[in-house]
Amino acid sequence: MSTVTFREALDLVESLSDEERLALVEIVKRRLVERRRDEIAESVREARENYARGEVRKGTADDLLRDLRG
Repeated sequence: MSTVTFREALDLVESLSDEERLALVEIVKRRLVERRRDEIAESVREARENYARGEVRKGTADDLLRDLRG
């Protein structure tokens, strides 16, 4: 599989009709949202696993700052 440079991708997009460009923008936006949603879901899954293993500590912001200072 060959790699397309950013400039080549822009040139390809420029060759599309206005309608195709708008559709492409909407598809890319949707995919970015879906990817971010998947990343958040993974982060939540990891946090729940850490909590279940007892690797999460509770406290206030002051407690956190105190721990960070040593």
